[in-house]
Amino acid sequence: MTVTIYDVAREAGVSMATVSRVVNNNPNVKPQTRKKVFEAIERLGYRPNAVARGLASKKTTTVGVVIPDISNAIFAEVARGIEDIANMYHYNIILCNADKKKDKEIRVINTLLEKQVDGLLFMGGAVTDEHLQAFKTANVPIVLCATTDENGSIPSVDIDHESAAFDAVQTLIKQGHRSIAMIGGTLQDPANGYSRFQGYKRALETAGITYDENMVRIGNYRYESGVEAMKYFLELAEKPSAVFSATDEMAIGAIHAIQDAGLKVPEDISVISVDNSRMASMVRPQLTTVAQPMYDIGAVSMRLLTKLMKKESVENPRVVLPHEVITRQSVGNKE
Repeated sequence: MTVTIYDVAREAGVSMATVSRVVNNNPNVKPQTRKKVFEAIERLGYRPNAVARGLASKKTTTVGVVIPDISNAIFAEVARGIEDIANMYHYNIILCNADKKKDKEIRVINTLLEKQVDGLLFMGGAVTDEHLQAFKTANVPIVLCATTDENGSIPSVDIDHESAAFDAVQTLIKQGHRSIAMIGGTLQDPANGYSRFQGYKRALETAGITYDENMVRIGNYRYESGVEAMKYFLELAEKPSAVFSATDEMAIGAIHAIQDAGLKVPEDISVISVDNSRMASMVRPQLTTVAQPMYDIGAVSMRLLTKLMKKESVENPRVVLPHEVITRQSVGNKE
């Protein structure tokens, strides 16, 4: 049979109110009494009813997290940052995979809100009108994690994706490259897609290089799309001397396509990307990439959410974390 708070009170020889105060960490309990209650809880194997406590306090100490692709190591690193800070502040996490599909994202958001989460962290692509409508119906704080909304109306934590892409392409230009292709993400994605594309174009413009739409292919962030995009570039009459990829995974696909064609990286074609996932240092040659601090993005997002949930003062609801070019072996000089 289920052990109740009444059973614990009887075992410890105290009132149910005293047991409740002990379970809820109320300081107004004598140390000796607290010890006696905890011993009774351990003997009986009592587990407080989180649902009942949530109904009473109107708090569930639970945070919902919407993640675009749970199999992607980048998002796994963000989730780790979220989890570590959540544990520090005694919150539980409900992690939901949305497969980068808008309809599923909306459904998951509504499901989490129905479960009475105290706050919501959203990692996804474009924040559409449908997303905003779902957020407006929420009576809990929401923080965008590794993404932003167009109007900047929702608290968020991210990097400057346009600047990250600009710095990556500038790295190639400084090595003498002028024929630079891009493997991009969908332009409907404001961060990994559109912003990084804009950074690519700005870098070319700053260097006086004419933008050529034939030098851009749109992928789906996956390895296979990097392979296919690179195969397209290799069939051009004038092959690029360097490739900028919006993500590490597509960049690794490009490296393998180059190698499969009997060419070398970086001797024949240089490759650079954005992310600095663990795979970047596993591939050979190791991938030069722009590091975005994914763990920190998750950790800072969760800390910002805890402040909002506790109604603490927040100086800046839109946090932009720094990025850094990590130089490895996949970029060489253009002779």
